[in-house]
Amino acid sequence: MNDRERVLDRMYAAFNARDIETVLAALHAQVDWPNGWEGGRIHGRDGVRDYWMRQWAAIDPSVTPVGYRHEPDGSVAVEVRQQVSDRAGKPLFDGMVRHVYRFRDGLVIAMDIEKA
Repeated sequence: MNDRERVLDRMYAAFNARDIETVLAALHAQVDWPNGWEGGRIHGRDGVRDYWMRQWAAIDPSVTPVGYRHEPDGSVAVEVRQQVSDRAGKPLFDGMVRHVYRFRDGLVIAMDIEKA
């Protein structure tokens, strides 16, 4: 496992534990993040924090990386099992997605969501 994979593994574990500070520490201050829940894009750590706080208050997402692929452009594509339930525990989604990360200065500068 290389450095980028270790960063991403820590991010996923922290996200699932709702440890927002650990996740945000891995993001560049000017991060560009997809709003996969409401649509659009979010910019900066504070925007990502606000987004996840709203999301976690309404739904219960969990993401588990199952494989990494290093792309020629330097990005890292992660195959992810995503499970989402409502706050009462009713399943809303259980399937595979692909998260594609770009890095700057060892931190995540951007992420995109693609169909797996």
